Amino acid sequence: MIRNIARVALVSTLFAACSSSGDTGATDSTGGGSTPGAPDGALSIVVTTSILGDVVRNVVGDLAEVTVIMPNGASPHDFQASAQQIAQLREADAVIANGAGFEEGLTDVIDAAEGDGVLVYDAISAVTPLENADGIDPHFFTDPARMSDVVSGILGFLATAIPSISTETLTAQGSRYIRILDALDASVVDQLAGVPADHRKLVTNHEVFTYFADRYDFEVIGAVIPGGGTQGEPDAAALADLAELIRTAGVPAIFADTSSPKQLADALAAEVGDVEVVELYSESLGDDGSGADTYVGMVQTNATRIAAALAA
Repeated sequence: MIRNIARVALVSTLFAACSSSGDTGATDSTGGGSTPGAPDGALSIVVTTSILGDVVRNVVGDLAEVTVIMPNGASPHDFQASAQQIAQLREADAVIANGAGFEEGLTDVIDAAEGDGVLVYDAISAVTPLENADGIDPHFFTDPARMSDVVSGILGFLATAIPSISTETLTAQGSRYIRILDALDASVVDQLAGVPADHRKLVTNHEVFTYFADRYDFEVIGAVIPGGGTQGEPDAAALADLAELIRTAGVPAIFADTSSPKQLADALAAEVGDVEVVELYSESLGDDGSGADTYVGMVQTNATRIAAALAA
């Protein structure tokens, strides 16, 4: 326990230092409001998701204006950009997206921006992807070790895409944030140490924690909604089979998404009985004060909730 507290304290200290040095003071769409374009002469980097937006801000600092398209709490699978956001994407110096079909409603807009000559970086290209029933699983960000690789990829991309950016400062800030992510990864290992091997089974609202499971020795044994998105419709037979699997495996919790409806998860838990529904921040940061309003906070909050739900 002392080791865990010390590790979390280290993460918090490093993150506070990085956030302080990397605060752009930029106005963005993470609160759901309108987002002005970058001031005249300022470099403009547009990021699709709130998760990547926080990461990019910590890497870029005040070297560029960072605009985040999706507000906190938005589901990336059905989010649609406004006319203003479409213009921001098409006028950016560089765009950073998750990739692998994650931003389903933005695919055409991103393709159009790329057609206009905007350089686009798919963050998932920095990792070896895993697969789910739909193909490539886009949810690499549930693993902070893979996010560390993504940061390295972003550094290389920005240095090439925006030659005028200060690569010395960019590298220093990126290296600092990578140290934070490495400490975060070690902290999660400590947080999950109390979960015994036979309890490391995850049932989720949809297939989003495959990378987390791969990194921390868990097994995803089922998902309420089939496939990697949130638009699938499970049939009654599939839900009945999953209910039986949960009973047989003795799973004490179903993990739902804060950015997606959880009615089916609640119904499944009621059907099984004596099963808790625990919400995790899976595809979007949380609101201010939620404990998950930064990427580091999101990962720590999820690990804490998983450990509490599955510990012996």
